[in-house]
Amino acid sequence: MRQAAAHAPTNAAIQHDLGFLCLQAGFAGEAAAAFRAALAANPRFALASLRLGVALQALGDEEGALAAWRQATLLQASLVEARFRAGALLDTLGRRDEALAAFRRGAASAPKTSLGRLCAIRVLLAEERDGEAERALRQLLARDAANATALDMLGTVLADAGRLDEARDCYDRATLASPSHAGSYYDLSRCRRLTPRDADLIARMQAALVTPGLHPEARLKLHLALGKAADDLDDPAAAMRHFDEADVLRDGMIAFDARAFEARIDRLIARCTPDIIARAAAGGVDDAAPVLIIGLPRSGTTLVEQILACHPDVHAGGEIGFWTKRGALWERDSFDPSLAAGWASDYVRLLRARAPNALRITDKMPLNILWAGVIHMALPRATIIHCRRRPIDVALSIHRTYFNQHVVFPTGGAALVTTIRAVGRLAAHWRQALPAERFIELDYEDLACNPEPTIRRLVDACGLSWNDTSLFPERNARIVRTPSKWQVRQPITARPADAWRRYEPWLGPLRDLLDDVNSPP
Repeated sequence: MRQAAAHAPTNAAIQHDLGFLCLQAGFAGEAAAAFRAALAANPRFALASLRLGVALQALGDEEGALAAWRQATLLQASLVEARFRAGALLDTLGRRDEALAAFRRGAASAPKTSLGRLCAIRVLLAEERDGEAERALRQLLARDAANATALDMLGTVLADAGRLDEARDCYDRATLASPSHAGSYYDLSRCRRLTPRDADLIARMQAALVTPGLHPEARLKLHLALGKAADDLDDPAAAMRHFDEADVLRDGMIAFDARAFEARIDRLIARCTPDIIARAAAGGVDDAAPVLIIGLPRSGTTLVEQILACHPDVHAGGEIGFWTKRGALWERDSFDPSLAAGWASDYVRLLRARAPNALRITDKMPLNILWAGVIHMALPRATIIHCRRRPIDVALSIHRTYFNQHVVFPTGGAALVTTIRAVGRLAAHWRQALPAERFIELDYEDLACNPEPTIRRLVDACGLSWNDTSLFPERNARIVRTPSKWQVRQPITARPADAWRRYEPWLGPLRDLLDDVNSPP
């Protein structure tokens, strides 16, 4: 094909076919060049524009990919694949409204096709209409039983609802229908503990890992899945090799400056003095409904929300991005107390739209820890629950978990050590700057070893009456979409305080966290 393309540089079909083969082989740069040549020869070649977007996404040029897919749909309105891919990318970028618009257009442009139906289902899921989405997926699979994307989506719907056995079956069918479907392998591996009887599954994951042209994010997920398998089979050396490989891939996909993050923490501490917080809080909105659950990722925030969600007077709001956007605005500009009051009103209105009659409504966006001072200034009666966990255990859990590539946060190495310590320093500042009755600290280790007294303290801190249902969070059938959705379906059990020891020879830079403590002096 290269020879043919060299002999016929203005033949759009040949250039397109070369690009398609390059995509299959993993040569994304050469593929993009070939698709551009095809479009130069025939500017109305919609399929070349669609596949140019695929190549550009593989190269990390997300805006270029979105532009190529927009052009593809202008050339051929029924090209639903371009709309589906654009919607999926926009969703991972956090551009929810644009993603929904793309999916709605895709559903309208080809309503009777599998991809058109998948677009409609993505809308249902974004609107948290999981029951309708499940029914639609089952209807689609009745017509198209080997549709790996539909099987994977159904698996996720079932896993979010805690129906792990059914989810596992869907993920397994997805990997059989599409052997390189890396996301399904990752989720499948986390539905239960793997055993020697899963040798065939592990062999399939190993084969998928060496698939030509596999996108780095797919390779990352496979390494994490194989690491989980090795961990389950009591081979920590092999497990850590896979986790380290996944971290190397992620480092190539995100740009995180740990030193800049430290400097950012310093600025937050300097800006949010106890006096400034106390003065501003006097003008805040007097509403006790919000309960913000904050801390590092993998510190127990999902479990705490699951416990509180068992209470009949509590609505679980999940991870809400409200303060991430407002905090970034505040960080750039001088602080105006009247601005905080406006934000507080908007936030309470957002929460109330989700649960008009709830006494308390949770928001478990972990990194709201950056904005705890601003949140208290805006909502002085809101309860802030800071989840703490031993730093080495947090680090190992982060190192073993998949995070969206657009979440700019380290997953290993010295950068993770620096970040964990910086967040710990910020938490110590909030401990001194915020009222003790509003900034409640809860240790994961206390929750695991002494659940009832710890849960009673948590419920009381939120101003709630006692209800025994809070002792059994594993019985809560609510939808959970975070990486902890598997763990919170299990009863609370004490774990060995030195579980990290099995990884000790392979900790690398994370070893520096062994001497760190997670409680105030």
